[in-house]
Amino acid sequence: MLTKMNPMALPAVERLRDLKSAWEGKTVAGAFEADAERFNRLHIELPGLLFDYSKQRVDSEVMSALVEWAQAAGVAEARDAQFAGQPINATEGRAVLHMALRGESGDDFQVEGVPVMPEVLAVRERMLRFADAVRADAAITDVVNIGIGGSDLGPEMVVRALRRSCAGPRVHFVSNVDGAHLESVLEGLDPAKTLFIVVSKTFTTQETMTNAQAARQWVAEAEGEAAVAQHFAAVSSNVPLAAEFGISEERVFGFSDWVGGRYSLWGPVGLAIAVAAGSDAFKELLRGARDMDHHFQQAPMEANAPVIAALIGCWNVNFWEFPSHAVLCYAQDLSRFAAYLQQADMESNGKSIDREGQRVKHATGPVVWGEAGTNGQHAFYQLLHQGTAVHPADLVAFKSPLSRSEDHHRKLLANAIAQAEAFMKGKSRADVEASMRAQGRSEEEIARIAPHRVFEGNRPTSFFLFDALTPHAVGQLIALHEHRIFVQGVLWNILSFDQWGVELGKELASSVLSELEGGPTASHDASTAALIAACTEQH
Repeated sequence: MLTKMNPMALPAVERLRDLKSAWEGKTVAGAFEADAERFNRLHIELPGLLFDYSKQRVDSEVMSALVEWAQAAGVAEARDAQFAGQPINATEGRAVLHMALRGESGDDFQVEGVPVMPEVLAVRERMLRFADAVRADAAITDVVNIGIGGSDLGPEMVVRALRRSCAGPRVHFVSNVDGAHLESVLEGLDPAKTLFIVVSKTFTTQETMTNAQAARQWVAEAEGEAAVAQHFAAVSSNVPLAAEFGISEERVFGFSDWVGGRYSLWGPVGLAIAVAAGSDAFKELLRGARDMDHHFQQAPMEANAPVIAALIGCWNVNFWEFPSHAVLCYAQDLSRFAAYLQQADMESNGKSIDREGQRVKHATGPVVWGEAGTNGQHAFYQLLHQGTAVHPADLVAFKSPLSRSEDHHRKLLANAIAQAEAFMKGKSRADVEASMRAQGRSEEEIARIAPHRVFEGNRPTSFFLFDALTPHAVGQLIALHEHRIFVQGVLWNILSFDQWGVELGKELASSVLSELEGGPTASHDASTAALIAACTEQH
């Protein structure tokens, strides 16, 4: 189990507060000028990945204090408890062992003393055999994944990321209970050539099952009731309900309670990935994540990428009080990564109650947001550069071209690297004025315009530079953030693996739905009652 303590009350935290105060008035650009070895000390290299955090507001002394804090907070012990299959999801009494889904036969993952790899490998083999059969079936041109949350965001993000490796049927995703989402996906599809994958652990998720029933009706009306069995598969642990729906047991792929939804793409929830990219690519995705698991377990804290990323995140949130974290992927194929990370991070660490059931007295998870570069540069980078609040950012880029155009890729890389430099350096009033004078601008115009063109700089960033956008790299990237999120939860003294905050709105929706359908009126506040009344008016 996780150690019962408040990491924010450890002596290392007071030292970190002092170090933050000492940083006031300093700049990262100034730190580079004063220290020629700064980059060499403040980066981590892994096979295929360079993680550069030298543009953060840290130095060797800060990093030493942060690592000391992690050690005192029991990060290593918490990590070992997780990998040992202990029930660290304390409110639900469950282990958190999604790492086993990317394990291999020699791995010794256990839950309550029972080895889990035999079952994991058996399900994986069956799932990949099914995926390859679908890919080989010329009668199937389109596959529609119906899920929501972790059953949608992870698989969709990875399918988009690996789309250049995808040579199978076209894979689509439906998540929103808004019927327009399903209808827009089904437009142009042939029921006779479409396979649906219904992803719901319980096979009762309202949004997913509403969409699944509509898809079932679409198939049955076009091809007959008997065709349903051949046009549906399920990722669920509820075989009886799947059978009632019309899906035979051999087309149902289950997963265990020790796998949380937002961490589940490595197993049967990733069936759509395997269908899109093939079993070899899926296995390489797992290997990338597994390599990051081993690094997380074995590397010393001062050279451990997930730990360092977590510590920098806490440094920015708790000591600098920065309110959000931007994710800027310079790869169009990673356009859904920010959305995926929003759930992984904010559903995990968006908590205000600590492990002992007490309200926390410090900030926890920041708001996570972002957009693919270079598009984001023409949207919200204005705020990042010149806004009143500082928003630390991660930039993700790839050395190898993502397209056939070397010219495009050089410009993409140039923008990524230049933006990180611009966030750090900014542009002073003196530099702005000198530039305007060189352009022949009048002194009156310079005095009027120059303040608007000043960039304060000193905006912290980390840079993740991968060799290429491969399945292995995608696995590395996702697993790095999974472990980073876990470490931050330990440091914030919260439980990262439940999501009770999702439940209340869903519970109330059932009552509201009954009223919208003409059922008895419940007690509501005046606003809610008025909205229900407005939606039930006859038009």
